[in-house]
Amino acid sequence: MDTNEHEILSPLIFSTVHCFYEFSDLEQVWYLIVMRKCPPKLHAIRGIMGCCFLLEDGEQSVMIDTGMFGEPFFIRRLFRRLNLKPKSLKAILLTHGHLDHAGNLAWLKEWSGAKIYAHANEQAHIDGNYPYQGVNRWCGRLESVGRKVFGYRSANIDEFLNDGQQLPFWGGLQVVHLPGHTLGHCGFFNAKHNLLFSGDMFASYFFNAHKPWAILNSAPDKLNESAEKIRRMKPRWILPCHFDFLDGDLHRRRFAKLYGMDDWIQPSSSP
Repeated sequence: MDTNEHEILSPLIFSTVHCFYEFSDLEQVWYLIVMRKCPPKLHAIRGIMGCCFLLEDGEQSVMIDTGMFGEPFFIRRLFRRLNLKPKSLKAILLTHGHLDHAGNLAWLKEWSGAKIYAHANEQAHIDGNYPYQGVNRWCGRLESVGRKVFGYRSANIDEFLNDGQQLPFWGGLQVVHLPGHTLGHCGFFNAKHNLLFSGDMFASYFFNAHKPWAILNSAPDKLNESAEKIRRMKPRWILPCHFDFLDGDLHRRRFAKLYGMDDWIQPSSSP
């Protein structure tokens, strides 16, 4: 098996094992193992290719991304467990419009009535008509197949996001424009917990932390600039959308190493 095959199949295997535990009595054991350093009321929902997040806040709850396939079952199940109703979801924050993040966007908007928030440049990705160039055309080809296989439906962004914008959700979320993976790729920073949801700036697995593959990046020349922007922010915790353990310390360290940076938080200064 070559490197690319390993990178593709290993996350799928990890997600499959997780889904097995979701259906079993060992689910609570799984969460005790994989949920480590993260704030309370943050729930990761793992799908086939990555994770989306529920930020639980009663009748003002928020989702970050929607996954690609299978997540609706787990989202409904989680809402029931937390005694939330569909209308408890007030916003869907989209890091970017790739299929593995926007795959359930139309369903989630219809199910909850929540507004979709995303950068204006992501509507073309959501609609499936972004003009990919060069090697990036492979991303478009893969997404085209995925949309047909999974019965994808598009949805309109309700409110466009801008860099530095403050959103009144989950104690306050700041929009952080991080172009590179796509032109409108955004992260979301929560100052209360000093936590950055970094979208697809990197994938973080114990067997391989890596930058997004070249075929998936619409503006690769901007990735390092966005990484430097994160370094200047110095978040205590970082959570990407593709990861193994829900541990913000671990992913911050992996991110810094991957982009050739010194970890800005030393062990003695970490709470």
